Amino acid sequence: MRASTSDRGKTGAPRGENRIGVAAIVVQDRLNAAAAVNRILSEYADIIVGRMGVPYKDRGVSVMALILDGDTDTIGAMTGKLGSVAGVKSRVTLVALDGKDGE
Repeated sequence: MRASTSDRGKTGAPRGENRIGVAAIVVQDRLNAAAAVNRILSEYADIIVGRMGVPYKDRGVSVMALILDGDTDTIGAMTGKLGSVAGVKSRVTLVALDGKDGE
């Protein structure tokens, strides 16, 4: 049985399959990587709930944190594309919520 529209998350997957996640992205070569990173993040904007970026000048990198809400396949595809960009490293932590809508 297919879930109704109200039972679906941002990605169209049934809510029970969605995860809340936090992605950490470290950009080591901002001048060459920024355009590719922003293009990928724009492509996956529907699963990004929040985004914070901080230039860490002492270390010569930029650090971003993303709050995500999506199915594991979509989140994995996004982080895989980010990881394929030269000078970019990313990691994600996912949490499955108990109950409907995290209740």
